[in-house]
This record gives sequence, structure tokens and C-alpha cells, in this order.
Amino acid sequence: MCAHVLVAEDDAMQAELIRRSLLAEGHTATVVHDGAAALDSVRRNRPDLVVLDLMLPVIDGLGVCRVLRRDDDDIPVLMLTARAGEDDVLLGLELGADDYMTKPYSPRELMARIRTVLRRSGRAGADRRDDPVVRAAGLAVDPERYEVRCAGEPVECTPAEFQILLAMAAEPERVFSRRQLLQCTRGFDRASTERAIDVHIMNLRRKIEVDPRRPVRLLTVFGVGYKLSGGHA
Repeated sequence: MCAHVLVAEDDAMQAELIRRSLLAEGHTATVVHDGAAALDSVRRNRPDLVVLDLMLPVIDGLGVCRVLRRDDDDIPVLMLTARAGEDDVLLGLELGADDYMTKPYSPRELMARIRTVLRRSGRAGADRRDDPVVRAAGLAVDPERYEVRCAGEPVECTPAEFQILLAMAAEPERVFSRRQLLQCTRGFDRASTERAIDVHIMNLRRKIEVDPRRPVRLLTVFGVGYKLSGGHA
């Protein structure tokens, strides 16, 4: 795994696009939607990079950056801004942002900037691209080869099932709502609905559980959604 990236972006669709792009690059990602949550996540999880939207609620991106640098935190920060004004960009850089991108941007350009910032900072082995496999709960999900293994055995997955497993394996124990999992399948299963996610989960359980009626990996969190239990190495 190359790096763990914290994505602080209040636009849910933009955040999901960034998260999926990071997973495809072999990174892991945590997504938060306001500045207070971003600071809390940094303190708890120590990411290798923060992708930080300027216009966050609760505490804006400039405020987050100010707190990080006040605490002498050397975590690299790539700032995202819809403000094209030079003053805003300069203020962000003066507060300690390592780079910035102005919206709208292409995901490919963003990933290139992330690679550059990680390489400059020397964090998380940014140049080690030899093992992009995401591992959790006895699963190995390879986004480059598009392969899944469970306890070492190959698992045949549809494109939508693969994207669901990739997202959940990257963040074991995180509870995903049906809507969030539906976002993961966009572009792969255009006809899918939130209720169709239940069918995908049922089919995945048949493939990765010893007893699909008593799952120990792919668990239901009643009233919320699903999670991948990380208790199986």
C-alpha cells in the first residue's frame, strides 16, 4: 500500500470520486466532510497526506491548515479551492499547504499532484508501486489485475461486486450505507438501485462466506448498511 490519504471535502460526490481514484492508485482513504472531523481524523489516524477543500463547514480549510501547522504537524497538505483569487492561494501556501489545485480539475491531474507531494515528502513509500493489493478480512483485492482472492482462493466477481469489495476492504469496520455503496458501482452498474445493493451483498456472501446465512465477514448493520469485518486476517 502506498499511502493513507485523508480526504476533507464537503461535496459527497467529489469526495467519492477522489476516494475511488485513490483506491485505483493503490492507496487507502478516509473521507470526512467538515474541518472539525478532519482535525479529529488526523489526530487519531495520522494520514500520509491530507487533501483539503478550502470551503469546509464548521472549520474551513484555512483554519484546518492553521491548526495543523500550529501543532508542528508535518503531514503534507494538498489544498483544493474553487477560489481562483491569488490572495486565497497565497494565504493557503503561507499557512503551510504543500500544493493546491483549483476546481474544476481532472482526477488524473489530481492523482499526479498527489504522487508528487508524496514523493517530495518521502512519506509512506510513495515510489513503491509493486503491491497495490488491498487486504482485509481474509480478502485480497487487486485493483490493477482486477482480481479478488478469499483465503487464497480466486473469487469471480462482477464489476459492481468488485467495486463494493474494493471500497469495503480499504476501510474495514467502516459502515457503508446503501447509498454510499451505490456510488461505488456508478459507471459499472448503471441500472443499479439502493435495493440492488442488497442483491450484490447477498451474491458476495455466497462467494466469500463459509455459511452465507451466518456471515462473519460481510456483516449487516441493521438500519444503517453493511461493513466488512476486519477480524479475519
